[in-house]
Amino acid sequence: MAITRISDIIEPAVFAAYVREAIIEKSALINSGLVTQSDKLNGLVTGGGRTINMPFWRRIDGDSEVLSDVTPLTPMGIGTAKDVAVMHLRGNAWGANELASAIAGDSAMEAIASMVAEYWVRQEQRILISTLTGVFTSAAMVAEHVLDRSSETISAENTLDAKQLLGDAADQLAAIVMHSKTYTKLQKQNLIEFIPNARGEIVIPTYLGYRTVTDDTVPYSGNVYSTYLLGNGVFGRGDGTPVDFTPVETDRDSLQGTDYLVNRRAFVLHPLGVRWTGANISGEAPSNTELQDGANWERVYDRKHIGMILLKHTL
Repeated sequence: MAITRISDIIEPAVFAAYVREAIIEKSALINSGLVTQSDKLNGLVTGGGRTINMPFWRRIDGDSEVLSDVTPLTPMGIGTAKDVAVMHLRGNAWGANELASAIAGDSAMEAIASMVAEYWVRQEQRILISTLTGVFTSAAMVAEHVLDRSSETISAENTLDAKQLLGDAADQLAAIVMHSKTYTKLQKQNLIEFIPNARGEIVIPTYLGYRTVTDDTVPYSGNVYSTYLLGNGVFGRGDGTPVDFTPVETDRDSLQGTDYLVNRRAFVLHPLGVRWTGANISGEAPSNTELQDGANWERVYDRKHIGMILLKHTL
């Protein structure tokens, strides 16, 4: 049997583009509408840097004036502020010895190459959940976006109390992200309903009208679980290739008979309206643990403009 070399199945430029497209296709978070893929962010990532500045206009407000033929209207200004996204610089490498393929009767490197996109989908989900953990431990978010019902079982009542934290802006909430144990608890209560997808298949689970997304990286401590109510497009996502950045490389140790596949990525996965401060970070880019640190996040949008709520509950 001929041994399949990594160079036989991987063309770096083509493989990098394939991985980027496959991640978008396979990601449940992107397909749920919670994460918006942005061409603008793609371009900013390609421009490089540790962070990306995203200035925005603050909402105009104040009472209207009664018209008068004597007193002119008083012009009001518009304020600006800045959201900041952090660049995620991540990578991994995989190797396989040709003896492993020879013994298995199948190409280990082909198997690895076919799994890379799904690997990165899982990694992005962990990064997003780590980000949510940090965001909801930052000062302003704790004060106004968290409902702590740690002594109560999840229920329709406390879920609706949680969405009420946004008041008349709660209609922007579209999905609920939960641990699979929370999902199973709701199933046992016959509270999960299913609606048709675009093909008419009854496969999309919902709870109280919110599309449900399950992920076992959603944090819990003891019997206290986190469940997130999120609006569509609350995360912006972009990826690209900064200058002198090599996304895919292959190598071979001929003496050992081992092939290697290296994959590096630069991307943004940012909660819009919550600025990255980077107050507690040791490297060039944050780890998942550093993303979970509330000191690294600061809310910059007005409260009702951020469609993110955390409910803490038991099962």
